[in-house]
Amino acid sequence: MPSHYHNFTNSLPWLILFLEAVFIVFFYFSDYDEAMTSISYPDFQDVNHMVIFGFGFFLAFLKRYGFSSIGFNLLIIVLGVQCSVLIEELLLFLPDREIEDDMKRLTKATLSLTAVVISTGAVLGKINPVQLSVMTVVEMVAFRMSRWIHTTFLQVSDNISMMHVHLFGAYFGLAASSRFSEPLPGSEKNANTPKSDLLSMLGTVFLWVFWPSFNSVLAEDKSIVICNTYFALAVSTVTAFMLSALTTKDGKFKMTHIHSAVLAGGVAVGYAAPIIDYPWIAMILGLLASVIAILGSYCLPRCLNPVLKIHDTSGVHFTFGLPSMLGALAHIVLLVIQNWTDTPSLHLWVTIYIWAFFLTMDVALITGFITGIILNFKLFKTIPVSKYFEDQLYWEFPHLAVEF
Repeated sequence: MPSHYHNFTNSLPWLILFLEAVFIVFFYFSDYDEAMTSISYPDFQDVNHMVIFGFGFFLAFLKRYGFSSIGFNLLIIVLGVQCSVLIEELLLFLPDREIEDDMKRLTKATLSLTAVVISTGAVLGKINPVQLSVMTVVEMVAFRMSRWIHTTFLQVSDNISMMHVHLFGAYFGLAASSRFSEPLPGSEKNANTPKSDLLSMLGTVFLWVFWPSFNSVLAEDKSIVICNTYFALAVSTVTAFMLSALTTKDGKFKMTHIHSAVLAGGVAVGYAAPIIDYPWIAMILGLLASVIAILGSYCLPRCLNPVLKIHDTSGVHFTFGLPSMLGALAHIVLLVIQNWTDTPSLHLWVTIYIWAFFLTMDVALITGFITGIILNFKLFKTIPVSKYFEDQLYWEFPHLAVEF
């Protein structure tokens, strides 16, 4: 390994110190809003548990990258939440901005961090903490800019705008990943073990349990969103087990399928959950999302990724990207079915949601690609390909070189 790469450890503390100093200075001019909060602490706690525990363990599937997956996830969340709240504070200076209570802003900041965590899955093991910190700040600004355009110019509701978080995170991460070298062919470090799979499955269970809270926390009618999300998750889980057994030679379950496809229903139903009036619609959506996730896990790594020269470490494309596309399409279809008699209004809303979808995709791909280029500057000391997926680069535990 080049000796200059060790210098990243000298850069990280100073970068974090600089960011924290900036946050403290700006927050010095802020105070708490005494207005009645619209979000309870248990609602915020569910989202916080999901992002920290759920995604932290969800990404801990690499045998030599468990400490970094969980530890760096916590680092980017605490940095990103402060950054997101600060951006919201600065937006208050814009005209006609609605003043929100502090608990709601904190909750929305935590929800927004889902985009960064999903993007991290695409570049997992290939970027160092300095690059990860920079990517967090850039992505928070880009995602908030996208949501600001949604709510200001397209008049998309805040809840629906936030549900683009999975779509944005997946394609921002894939675009950034395209600028990094692919791992060495046949590398054993880019693999999992039964123990690392168990940790990752624990994260999946955390995400599954708290996903109804995630989808409903900003919704006006929380009960219907919770019910629809649960039914979609339940059916996607059943479908994942069924298809996993049918698509393996000996009829056994494959952990990769269960790990990703059981969550697909929760991702897909996020857009349409407030307007779904019957549970069977949410259940069909969960079934389709699980099918797409498992088919994607077979097709994308073999067909699309090699052509585009993209290495998606944790499969965010078929776990979050494709189900998000399905959810956005389902939302538009349901709007058409429910409002087909109101033609002028229907044309307007369909056009708005299509524009919102493509805007999210465009901003994610463009800013992700540019971020990937920036992170490859020598200033950030890119990891050598031979040292991808190594905990020992960052942690003082020699035994981490052994199988996790």
